Amino acid sequence: MTLTTDPPPPPDSTTATINGGTTSDLNPEPPFPTPPEELRVPISWPEDGNLNIDWIHNLISSFDWSSRNLSPSQLPSIFPVQVFDSLVLTASKMLHKEPNCVTIDPFRNNPDSSDSATATAAAATVVVVGDVHGQLHDLMFLLRDAGYPSEDRIFVFNGDYVDRGAWGLETFLLLLAWKVFMPHNIYLLRGNHESKYCTSVYGFEKEVMVKYGDKGKHVYRKCLMCFEGLPLASIIAGRVYTAHGGLFRSVTVTPSKRLKGKKNRKINLNSDSKILSLGSLEELAKARRSVLDPPWEGTNLIPGDVLWSDPSKSPGLAPNKERGIGLLWGPDCTEEFLKKYQLKLIIRSHEGPDAREKRDGFDGMAEGYTIDHIVESGKLVTVFSAPDYPQFQATKERYNNKGAYVVLEPPNYDNPIFHEFSAVTPRPKVNPYYDFEDVIDSDEELDLTSMVTS
Repeated sequence: MTLTTDPPPPPDSTTATINGGTTSDLNPEPPFPTPPEELRVPISWPEDGNLNIDWIHNLISSFDWSSRNLSPSQLPSIFPVQVFDSLVLTASKMLHKEPNCVTIDPFRNNPDSSDSATATAAAATVVVVGDVHGQLHDLMFLLRDAGYPSEDRIFVFNGDYVDRGAWGLETFLLLLAWKVFMPHNIYLLRGNHESKYCTSVYGFEKEVMVKYGDKGKHVYRKCLMCFEGLPLASIIAGRVYTAHGGLFRSVTVTPSKRLKGKKNRKINLNSDSKILSLGSLEELAKARRSVLDPPWEGTNLIPGDVLWSDPSKSPGLAPNKERGIGLLWGPDCTEEFLKKYQLKLIIRSHEGPDAREKRDGFDGMAEGYTIDHIVESGKLVTVFSAPDYPQFQATKERYNNKGAYVVLEPPNYDNPIFHEFSAVTPRPKVNPYYDFEDVIDSDEELDLTSMVTS
C-alpha cells in the first residue's frame, strides 16, 4: 500500500462532510486519510490484462471507502486515470462487438448428460436490473443480495447507470469491470441517460470534471465513446425481451419504382400516429446505435424509441409528446410483439417514482416495479432499481420508494420473481452535481435542439 498520510481529525460540531471529504473552520483543505491495510490502493491494472475476483472485490471496497472518506477530487489517488483508460478501452472493445439486440442463452452445455433434468440444473438464473442512477451503495447491496455474477448467475442491466446520483462514475466503472471479468455473465444495455445531452444536464459531466480535474474532459469523452457501444436490447432464453424504454417503430425503406440504387430509396418517416407501425427485430438489428444522442428525427429513429418510449393504456402507437422523443405503445402492441416473436415477457425500466406520479392509469413505483400490461401472450413489466430516488429531491417529502430487481429461473424464464429492497442508510453526505431544484425530474420537455445526433 503506497498511500500513507496522517489520519483525519475526529469529526466534531464544526466539521461538515462535503462530497465525501471533511472540511472545518480551521482546516479548509481535507487531509488524505490512511486507507485500511486490506485495501490495495492505488488500484493498478494487471500486467496480463486479466481481471480476477480479488481485483473486483478490491475495487468495490476501494470505491466504498473513498466515497465515505475522500473528497471527490481525490478519486484519482484511488483509481488513476491510466487504470481508467485500460478498463474503458477493454470494455469498449467488448461492447462495440456485441449486436444491437444481445441474445442471452442461459442454458449451459453439459456434455456429460442429455437428460432434461440435468440440463435444467445446469442452466443459469438471470437477474434483470433497472435504473441505478449513480447510487453506488444501493448497487453494491443489490449485487450482494442477488448474488454476484457467476457461471450460474447472469446479470442484465437495463441502462441508466449515471446522472442524478453522486457516484455515477464509480457505478459505471464497477459494472464495466464486471463486464471485462465475466463478459458472458453480465450484459450492459444502454439507457437514455447514457448520452451527451442527459449527462450535461443531470450531473454526470460535472461529476467527472470535479473528480478528475484537468483529465476530466479526457475521462468524460472516453465515457461517451463507451456509451455509444452499449447494446440496445436483449432476448433472454428466447422468451424475454428487455430494453430500457421498450418497443419501437418500423422505419420502412422501400425502393423507388422509377429509380434504382441505394441513394434513391424512399424512407417512410411520417410521424402521424395513424400510420405508425411496430418495428421488427430485424430492423432493430440494423439500427445505428453509435450516436452521442439518439435522434428524434430523420432515418435513425429506432435507438431513440428503444431508449425513451413508454407504455400506454390506450391502444396503438403514438408519438411520446411528454418526452418529445420516442413513442407511447398500448397493450395491443405488447401482444403483437410477444406473439410475433413467441415471447412471454417484456422487462423495461426508464420510469422512477417522479415520472410515474404524473402518469394517469399507471401504478406508482413505490415497490420498485409495476406490471403494466397483461395480455394473452404474456406481460409487460417495469423495474426500477434505485431506491429512495432521486438522491437529491426538491420536494418537501421524499418518495422513499423501494428498488427492485427481477429474477428469472429455468426452465422457462417467463415468470418474473420481484425482489424489493430499501436504500442503504445512511448515505455518505454529498453535494449534488446538478441543480436538482430547477431540473425537471422526469426528463420531460427536452431541449432537443441541443442534442448531438450526428
